[in-house]
Amino acid sequence: MLHEFVTANREEIIARCRAKIAMRPVPCPTDLELQYGVPLFLDQLADTLRLALGPNSAISDSGAKHGSELLGRGFTIAQVVHDYGGICQTITELADEKSAVLTLREFKLLNLCLDDAIAGAVTEYGRLREHEGTERLGRLSHELRNLLNTSLLAFDVLKTGSVGVGGSTGAVLARSLGGLRNLLDRELAEVRLGAGILHRETVVVADFIEDVEVAATLDANVRGLQFSVTSITRDVTVYADRQILTSVLANLLQNAFKFTRSGTRVSLRVQATNDRVRIDVEDKCGGLPVEQIDKLFHPFEQKSADRTGLGLGLDICQRGARANDGEIHVVNQSGSGCIFTVELPRQSAMALHSVSDRRV
Repeated sequence: MLHEFVTANREEIIARCRAKIAMRPVPCPTDLELQYGVPLFLDQLADTLRLALGPNSAISDSGAKHGSELLGRGFTIAQVVHDYGGICQTITELADEKSAVLTLREFKLLNLCLDDAIAGAVTEYGRLREHEGTERLGRLSHELRNLLNTSLLAFDVLKTGSVGVGGSTGAVLARSLGGLRNLLDRELAEVRLGAGILHRETVVVADFIEDVEVAATLDANVRGLQFSVTSITRDVTVYADRQILTSVLANLLQNAFKFTRSGTRVSLRVQATNDRVRIDVEDKCGGLPVEQIDKLFHPFEQKSADRTGLGLGLDICQRGARANDGEIHVVNQSGSGCIFTVELPRQSAMALHSVSDRRV
């Protein structure tokens, strides 16, 4: 039977599917998809085939369950469709090569299972996405309202003239307005990343760091924290979307200021090699339990008693770095703090010269 063929040849099917996915230009394959996704998809399809051949067909229910699991694992609709299709194609090719005795009914059943699995997964995926979007909008509205109310209260006190702008009430107003700005910047980055809208250009890293430093210094001063910056020479450039990159670094700095212990320091350092640019944000949060590190970049994850914000910042950081052909990772310094690092490809002098020629 077909599901027995799939079970017996599981490892070879997985290897072939991984090879197909690795060569796929769009959507770009991910490590999660290759290492985890392919076996998961194949096991789901084998399970669906078994259910379809049994006395009680439950293909649609299985597809809905799989759709929920895939969403939880971070797979996109495009990955679901492409990977299920790739597995089906691989099974068909392998069956032909091995001259497996599979009936026409079984091949039709394979395609039916594929269709129903995709339909069930996509339907459930869409339902959960809609729910997630509603939940996210509710949280955003709640945060905006709180920040706006705090700003208005502080402004009303300042209007009386009984306290000065440079005092604690002025600091509350500045912090609330900064929070509003950060939320809006993060939402704009989220919308652009979700829509795949990128405007990449040559970015002089030293200039970019100077722009980020201005707002970050104000934030650090309001919170009573020390803030140090070590930049690099002006000949170092990256080819990136400046707004998205600004959002990435701003979110990392906001988290650092938010969780760093009072009276300590947040450091921003930039280093460059011949082919990479490394941007480090080091905080003094006290470090994190090891089991929490892997979940830091998941949406809506927050690892502090301070629940302000939507828990989206680090997820956007990761997506923003990858959208610019970079990566982000964290080093946990137990008892001290964390170092978040964004690594980007350095633009070569030849590429920079080529861009300059096109602009002339």
